[in-house]
Amino acid sequence: MLEDDFTYVLRKALTGNGMSPAEAGRRAGIPANEVLALLGGTFSAGTARALAPVLGLNVEAFARHDGYEPRALGIGGVERLDLPFGGERVNAWRVGAVLFDAGFRATDLMNALGRMPERVFITHAHPDHVAAVGDFLKAGVPVHSADLEGSIRMKPGDAVVCGPLTVRACDLSGHAAPSLGYHVEGLERPVLVTGDALFAGSMGGCGSPANYRHALGRLREVLGPLPDETVLLPGHGPATSLGEERSGNPFL
Repeated sequence: MLEDDFTYVLRKALTGNGMSPAEAGRRAGIPANEVLALLGGTFSAGTARALAPVLGLNVEAFARHDGYEPRALGIGGVERLDLPFGGERVNAWRVGAVLFDAGFRATDLMNALGRMPERVFITHAHPDHVAAVGDFLKAGVPVHSADLEGSIRMKPGDAVVCGPLTVRACDLSGHAAPSLGYHVEGLERPVLVTGDALFAGSMGGCGSPANYRHALGRLREVLGPLPDETVLLPGHGPATSLGEERSGNPFL
């Protein structure tokens, strides 16, 4: 199940463009009530097609978003830990002996883990991703992040060798600042842990048009050189592939 349906995509795009539903409708040449209907959960491919160019979205991806679901991915050595976050869900990802992100409640993560990871990498410091950091630090597990107290600080371009894996940080700020993504080399396919910068079919919300533009710029910079086969591991929702997101994600 996707983290964001089409209503969230529209809301995030409106906020990112600093545009009201009425203004978006005016620019698209459609009545404001059609925009409001889409925001309210009534999907119309025609309305989505009209709005997409105004909002800078991929037209065909937005027009098909109501039926978009990436194919299930199975890649050896990668395990999704699907954890509770209030009434929602949040991911941590175990890749070999390494863990990416640390959940919203430490007990939920520890119960799901079963055993301590060798290292932990944090994408960003929002509460739903860092709950068990203190437990790992107390246990002597190295924790890597951009800015968390007690962690080993990483900046874009830094790399850590973890047995057969190499984890390399990149800048995926925008939804949060700082925010790191992590390229993982040494598996059967290239992997990018995106945190909340990118979800299947969507992206993390940005609090201002400036942050939104920055987030899109970082995504283009980081994703641009990567092959379609790259597996994307987001902070919420299912894993996906870059190839599917290039055709199915309205923000790309």
